[in-house]
Amino acid sequence: GVAPFEQVLTHGFVMDKDGRKMSKSIGNVVLPDDLINQYGADVLRLWVVSSDFTEDLRIGQEIMRANVESYRKIRNTFRFLLGNLNEFSDKEIVPYEDMPELEKYILHKCKVIDEKVKKGYNEYDLKTVFQTLFNFSNLDLSSFYFDIRKDSLYCDSINNISRRSTRTVLDILFNHLVRWFSPILCFTCEEVLISRFSNCEKSVHELEFLETNDKWVNIELFEKWEKIRSVRKVVTGAIELERKEKRIGSSLEAFPNVFISSNEYLEIFKNIDLAEIFITSQAKISEGEGPENAFRLSENNIVSVLCSVAEGKKCNRSWKILPEVGTDKDYPDLSIRDANVMREISDK
Repeated sequence: GVAPFEQVLTHGFVMDKDGRKMSKSIGNVVLPDDLINQYGADVLRLWVVSSDFTEDLRIGQEIMRANVESYRKIRNTFRFLLGNLNEFSDKEIVPYEDMPELEKYILHKCKVIDEKVKKGYNEYDLKTVFQTLFNFSNLDLSSFYFDIRKDSLYCDSINNISRRSTRTVLDILFNHLVRWFSPILCFTCEEVLISRFSNCEKSVHELEFLETNDKWVNIELFEKWEKIRSVRKVVTGAIELERKEKRIGSSLEAFPNVFISSNEYLEIFKNIDLAEIFITSQAKISEGEGPENAFRLSENNIVSVLCSVAEGKKCNRSWKILPEVGTDKDYPDLSIRDANVMREISDK
């Protein structure tokens, strides 16, 4: 006879949250049906891939709640993509060569993630697949890339090259993420695909994984932006302290003076829009170690930050605080950028 399968994957015993064998007499039995009814099938599937099946698996309400939080973050990533890809068409696509550095950096990450995910699935290394995808969607995208590009997406003109580049990359990310996550979050990814393409004739599970472009690989750019992110982490910490002390409300009220004692890092920031990367209204780089009262992180001894309050008036469209707000006679409550965008909209 012929076995009705090609490969068999075995796993350890499923124990309770404390690592004890489940027993009706103890009252620690956890039924899958109960978990599905409470959390949904995809959250249970998320628990499976986030566990190490080569050892005994633990399950319980606290463990499931952690997976619910992970699921919420992944779902929010998809919601952001769906919300910002409305009416996207091929006419908007920006060639890779014309994209800003940030978009090229994200595409390099996408290429690396693609290779790691495919390798993980082929080797049934599901935990690595999940951790890779979760960190990419939560740390690289939601907490970094999306955060920076919100201003461009919401406030720049429709034909702005930065906004179009962002939408081009969001489209690429959507098409990869919905496929990468589909073996894990099978119901959610089906829902996501239908939400964007209501007339899609295929199920998400009939779609092949996409190939990534070799020209996305850019090690030099990757290393540059990893250094930028390391500086940004110190700036974010300084801003969070200012918020905690109630000296500012949002990051847009901050004016960080970033002291850098490395010539290499100073060179990196020469053509970078600091306020855009730090998500502040204003920012500047200063050479040197900075004063004693500047904010520092122990992991980074070349960067320190001194925060002050941004100067100027608040733009009612972008919420940035800038000295130029009030200089446009037609739109006195807007920044110059936002006033020009509003003129462009009103002329149509």
